[in-house]
Amino acid sequence: MDKRITTFNVAIAAAISLAGVVHGASAAQPGVSQHGAVTKYASPGEKFPHAASIDFVNAKPMTLPRAFGTSQQAAQDRLIQALMSPQRGGKPAFFPGRDGDGKESAVFLGTPVAAALVDEEIVPQQHGTTGHPFTTVRADAFQGSTNKQFPFRASGKLFFNIGPDTFVCSASLIKRGIVVTAAHCVIEFGGSFYSNWVFVPGYRNGNAPYGTWSGTTAAVLTTYANGTDSCAVPGVVCRNDVGVIRLAPQAGQFPGTQTGFYGFGVNGFGFASGLTHVTQIGYPVCLDNGSRMERNDSYGYVDGALSSNTIIGSLMCGGSSGGPWVLNFGKPATRTGTTQGTDATPNLVVGVTSWGYVSSAPKEQGASPFTSGNIGVLAPLLCGGTPNPC
Repeated sequence: MDKRITTFNVAIAAAISLAGVVHGASAAQPGVSQHGAVTKYASPGEKFPHAASIDFVNAKPMTLPRAFGTSQQAAQDRLIQALMSPQRGGKPAFFPGRDGDGKESAVFLGTPVAAALVDEEIVPQQHGTTGHPFTTVRADAFQGSTNKQFPFRASGKLFFNIGPDTFVCSASLIKRGIVVTAAHCVIEFGGSFYSNWVFVPGYRNGNAPYGTWSGTTAAVLTTYANGTDSCAVPGVVCRNDVGVIRLAPQAGQFPGTQTGFYGFGVNGFGFASGLTHVTQIGYPVCLDNGSRMERNDSYGYVDGALSSNTIIGSLMCGGSSGGPWVLNFGKPATRTGTTQGTDATPNLVVGVTSWGYVSSAPKEQGASPFTSGNIGVLAPLLCGGTPNPC
């Protein structure tokens, strides 16, 4: 592992401390319970929706957990090592999603405070000092309504409170009423759960075409909640930076009925010799002030030295945390005279944005692997009840 990776994330620790979170208190926090390998937080005594406690206009980006930079040679060495010995466990599997009916219930949340937006053309493929190619552009690069088309509309912006302040991450639906995001958008590593999550699918410049949806219950692995997770960089580059949130229904319905939802793959589904192709969706505040959905495409490789995280090239930053990493993104074409490829199921999430580098030069980000032991346990735990979000 590159020795320049930090062992303490100063930026995110400072942000959480200033917000008044009590460190190491998850076990004593009201509403917290343990269910085997999972720790769950059910909002105690709170009313839904949570929108009254959320400042949609002045929300701050959740600081992306950051590690010190890496050299191009070190990155290439890790890639070669990953190709020689891919680190995945368990039998690959997938759980498909749906595309939804597309009916809208639009709400305007206010334009986020920002510098003037500048229209952009699609930029050429690029890379940072690691030499890892990628392309990052607006999802609606030509001022279209991509945010209201499937599969884009299954992604959205996630607002929540840390103390009195509002922060933002990214998230996506993997069931009709369950979203997946990064664990660090749900709870402080080894500390307390945050509160008042509000998911806005298809968010675009203050517009919520499918309304706002409050989170009632959040769950992460207990190892992440108590700070014992396997991490190449403590609290930053971890094995299980994955969290799920159950949404409150509205008139007996969940947003996935309209927006559709992604499926998800586990245990290396869609990877070939430790390599895959990823489409990353998110709302990074360094791009368009987080007002628009951004899309990034890159090859990803499994790095066993970095807690078996998948590494991609990306231009994204704070606010993109928790955004989905999707395989086979888009609507499949009608095939004539050709056979389907291997692992061709469309729109499967295989990770969420977990961390980046302190330096902006490497242009790489990492994601904890989706396994049968994290997302495969977390998502089913929040299913059930009436109405059932799954």
